[in-house]
Parts: sequence; structure tokens; C-alpha cells
Amino acid sequence: MEKIKEIIRYFQEFLSYKLVDGEKVVITIGTLATIIIALIVVTFLLRLIHKIVISKLPQDDKNKFLSIFGFLKYFLYILVIITILNSSGVDLTVLLTASAALFVGLGFALQYLFQDIISGILIILDQSLHVGDIIEVEGKVGRVFETRLRTTRALTRDDKVIVIPNHKFLTDSIYNYTQNHKTTRESVKIGVAYGSDVQLVTKLLLEVASIQKGILKNPKPFVLFEDFGDSALLFSIVYYTNDSYGDPRVKSDLRYLIDSSFRENNISIPFPQRDIHIISQNIK
Repeated sequence: MEKIKEIIRYFQEFLSYKLVDGEKVVITIGTLATIIIALIVVTFLLRLIHKIVISKLPQDDKNKFLSIFGFLKYFLYILVIITILNSSGVDLTVLLTASAALFVGLGFALQYLFQDIISGILIILDQSLHVGDIIEVEGKVGRVFETRLRTTRALTRDDKVIVIPNHKFLTDSIYNYTQNHKTTRESVKIGVAYGSDVQLVTKLLLEVASIQKGILKNPKPFVLFEDFGDSALLFSIVYYTNDSYGDPRVKSDLRYLIDSSFRENNISIPFPQRDIHIISQNIK
């Protein structure tokens, strides 16, 4: 029994041995050992949480979630170290006071960085964006090919990469063409001269839509008689496609077909017209 008490006393003396002995900072072997054990426990818990969370995520998002845990790991490590040092009697006010100006500067500099990181986490968790989605941001349409913790990258129709900070998905209105499904509704507008046979125009538009590649047969295309314009009767051919990214080419080919069909059937597409009235006055 005495030997056990003596071993415990030696062990306590060993743990209380001061590695750093200052006026306001005292770090013992026991404090260091506590920090190491706490970091091991935090690492184990994060691995367990990571395993549970990614089991419910799609395969594409599993690798992206690794960056989130990397960020959380270092954040928790710092928090654990500060908490243990403070509970061990280490006065951290000197360090915090000396670093206050630096922290304020870093806070302003990193505010957008943390906004992007938090937004990236929310995007992954609520599944609002996936690789392959077609989005429109600031008037540019692109296909998402990579989502990171801070930024999302998309390839535009002119083969350029647009890098989007993730906070824009929360603060701005961004169109996601394929959020619900890959099918989107598109249209091509056309004006014909007054006096044209509107039934014939409708028939011709439906015919060219039925033979154009890239336009779905179901749902069926349809024609809208939109308005009586200043210089023309305004129509639009409305159709559905499952390739909204390549839709500009479909629209271009469809316009070629419409022009050819209208020429064959003597349907004219008018120029803008204005009537000018000249009032003459007799000057005496």
C-alpha cells in the first residue's frame, strides 16, 4: 500500500513538473499530457461523426465534406488548447490583448472567406447545388464542374471558367436550370407581317419544331400568339429540351428552319415600320 502511495506521489510530482515557469504562464507536464489526450479524443470523435455523416451523402459530396472536417478539426484543436490552458491557470489575457489589433485586422480581411466557407458547408448539407448543374450567374450560363469549400467553378458556353464565391449562392439570386430536373422550357420569338395567315404560321412553326434535333417530342412544342406589335404579329414557338447548356445552338438551327419554311410559304418577316406625317403650312 505504501509503495502504491509512493508511486502515485512520484507520478503527481512528475505531472506537476514545470516545463514553462513564468510570472503569468506556467505549463506543466500534466497540462501538456491533458492537451494531447484531449486532441486524441477530439480526433476520434470527429472521425466517428465524419463516418456517420458521409454515409448519408451522395458519392459526389463525400470528398467535398472532407474539407469541412479539416476546417472543423483545426478550429476545435485551437479551442481545446485554449480551454485547457485557461483551466490550468494560464493567464491568456496578455496574449489576447497583444493580439487584439491583429485579430481585428484579420477579422475584416477574412470576413468574406468565412462567409464563403459557411456558405460552402450549407450548399453541401442542403444539396442545393451539384456537379453537372446548369446555373446562370450575372448573366452568364455555365455547367458546374467543381464545388469546393470556398468557391464553385463552372464552365461557360464560350468555354471559359467562371469562379463563383460560395456566399453568392446565399446573398444573390442565381438560377439553377437543373435543380428539379434536366428538362427546361425554351422559346424562339418571331414576327410576321400583318395580313399573314396566322393558322399557317402556327402550322409551320410546329412543323419545324417537330424535326429539329434537341427538341423533345414530349412535352409537345406549342405556339403562342403573343401580341399585335408595332410592325408585326408576334409569335413564339415554345419547346422543351434536356440540354439547356447547348440550347443556343438549337435556337440557331431552329431560326434557320423557320426562315426557310416562311420563304417557301410566302410568309414575310417585316422590317420595323413607321408612318411619317408631313404637315405643310402656307407661310405668307
